[in-house]
Amino acid sequence: MMDTADHILIVDDDREIRGLLGDYLQKNGFRVTAVADGRAMQAALDADNVSLIVLDLMLPGEDGLVICRNIRAKSEIPVLMLTAKGDDMDRIVGLEMGADDYLSKPFNPRELLARIKSILRRAKSLPDSVKPEEASIVRFSGWRLDTLSRQLTSPEGVAVPLSGAEYRLLRVFVDHGNRVLSRDQLMDMCRGREMFPFDRSIDVQVSRLRQRLHDDAKEPLLIKTIRGEGYMLAAKVEFEK
Repeated sequence: MMDTADHILIVDDDREIRGLLGDYLQKNGFRVTAVADGRAMQAALDADNVSLIVLDLMLPGEDGLVICRNIRAKSEIPVLMLTAKGDDMDRIVGLEMGADDYLSKPFNPRELLARIKSILRRAKSLPDSVKPEEASIVRFSGWRLDTLSRQLTSPEGVAVPLSGAEYRLLRVFVDHGNRVLSRDQLMDMCRGREMFPFDRSIDVQVSRLRQRLHDDAKEPLLIKTIRGEGYMLAAKVEFEK
């Protein structure tokens, strides 16, 4: 049973928290590895497959935000960030760096467990095409997206900056080219309602992405609105290694 159990990697410099969380998660059916810093985390990632990382924000050396950004640049392993800070800005920055969820200390272990299960359930429900591709370059309608550097380049060769939320939304669209996606599907695939807490917030993100793509909001040619259903990227998408 343990061989097939989801593997949780805890990264926290507090030995007591590592022990308590490790014991609690193991009792609830997870395999657990617990380490104290980013270097040990990387060694654990190199040694075994990991289903989800529980990452403390305040770590010695590289902090959790830098580590989260580095993780997201290389993989799509879900990240649940822990912090002793209650500042909303920390939460926002953490999500922008690619965290899937955010929990402030002190917290109830049952809430942590519920959030871990929710993130894993959402990740497993995604179609295969949303999971990491071997391709590092995506081309559509003259645009070029480098998925390693997250660099978007226009047909004219101009680099277009993307926020974390805009990049994730664009990835969902290119991975599902010419398919209609509902608002609920977009929210789930873009890391859930933690990223888009209000039903209409996905519309705001689509509007911003259209601006990045120079797509006329009144008569969009790339990201089309399908009345009563959702949105669709109307473009041929090509993947390159």
